[in-house]
Amino acid sequence: MRLGRYQWLVGLGGTIALVVVPLAIFLPRQPAPVDQPSAHLPVRRPHTDHTPLMTGPYANGSDVTRACLECHPQAAVEVMQTVHWTWESEPYLLPGRDEPVAVGKKNLLNNFCIGVQSNWEGCTTCHAGYGWEDADFDFTAAENVDCLVCHDTTGTYVKGNAGLPLDGVDLAYVAANVGYTSRQTCGGCHFDGGGGNGVKHADLDEHLINPPDELDVHMGRLDFVCSDCHWTEDHVISGRAISVSLDQENQVACTDCHDPAPHDDQRLDDHVATVACQTCHIPAGAVRDPTKMYWDWSTAGQDRPEDPHIYLKIKGSFVYASNVTPEYRWYSGVADRYLLGDPIDPTTTTSLNPLAGSIDDPAARIFPFKIHRARQAYDAVYGYLLQPKTVGEGGFWEDFDWDQAFRLGAEATGLPYSGEYGWAETEMFWPITHLVAPAEQALVCADCHSPEGRLDWLALGYPGDPIEWGGRALPSASLGTSAP
Repeated sequence: MRLGRYQWLVGLGGTIALVVVPLAIFLPRQPAPVDQPSAHLPVRRPHTDHTPLMTGPYANGSDVTRACLECHPQAAVEVMQTVHWTWESEPYLLPGRDEPVAVGKKNLLNNFCIGVQSNWEGCTTCHAGYGWEDADFDFTAAENVDCLVCHDTTGTYVKGNAGLPLDGVDLAYVAANVGYTSRQTCGGCHFDGGGGNGVKHADLDEHLINPPDELDVHMGRLDFVCSDCHWTEDHVISGRAISVSLDQENQVACTDCHDPAPHDDQRLDDHVATVACQTCHIPAGAVRDPTKMYWDWSTAGQDRPEDPHIYLKIKGSFVYASNVTPEYRWYSGVADRYLLGDPIDPTTTTSLNPLAGSIDDPAARIFPFKIHRARQAYDAVYGYLLQPKTVGEGGFWEDFDWDQAFRLGAEATGLPYSGEYGWAETEMFWPITHLVAPAEQALVCADCHSPEGRLDWLALGYPGDPIEWGGRALPSASLGTSAP
């Protein structure tokens, strides 16, 4: 009797199951989220024709800036808050330092053209301002801001020493045709950093002004301009260069637009906790134009045949390379910096921007770099790298006198110079983040996981290929408990 009382419930449940289960199987489901990076691109207001607004004449660049400020009164103030203007960071307390220090192009050494101090008039050709020719430049004068260097659309605006427009530039024509920034305006400085096209960066050169599709999918196939990734607000341009920056504030990342796990294959998504996107998607640097890999300053000043890719009397000997296979290091997104006056060991290589990160650091990824190596001068008594004066009166490029160049450089930096110098090896890390190849050209498994693979597993801290030995252990807060 009791079983009979509930038979109708059993029958009802079976009937519901016969209806619901097929519906659950065959009805359309909510589609899985799709990676739509284009949805994140900035939206720009229509550009205003400045032809009737900027009629000139203009005697100099500052006159143009004054005219710009009549309609854009806050523009110069905004620019003057950025590192493109100051060439200097906010003070940082670095490991091993007693007090915070401000760092940037303004006061750091590199192993290309060495440094700005004592060489202002030459180096500031790429400053977003007018007239920085010595240590007394007025960073508070709004009329010193150069609007045209970023907003020129004519291709005729060229800057010379101290950032002043070259004679012959038609300022009224350029000002009347200003517009949004472009690959050409950004590249005017960034493609030619270090003294020429492609010299400094293995992933930036003049081919990116009008790149073919296969050179860079963003700038070529999709016609991105720099500010599509380097978002800009109030003239603050996102992005950090580890050669001069010490944090990741306002940094650009692939995941600004792309899903953190964008692949159709879970095995590939499992790599993102350990391998940077760039490692697989940028197989090579200097794909079209060669980049400088080594610079020997000790040979400068000799009278010998010159070739811009082999030897120049004013600069020394070079080694260039094309289709450069990156060197891979653990990288957490930040780096330390060699500061003026830091001691070196001339018998070993001094890293000017040593990377943070290791196999044990969950924030670190395997990242591709161009490592620029050089031989540059150090004080043989005090044991630190020297800043020579190369540009202008008394500079090495004028008189080819190293001792004089070091004395004049010391006057600018305030560091003593003993009168004795030698030559030491240095290195600088330059991340490779542009030249993203089409997906079909990305690295495949065997490019890394094979006896001829491009990764040195032992140097990265693995006992061997992770396919055979297993990946690194990561804390549970990371993208899983282990990764390749």
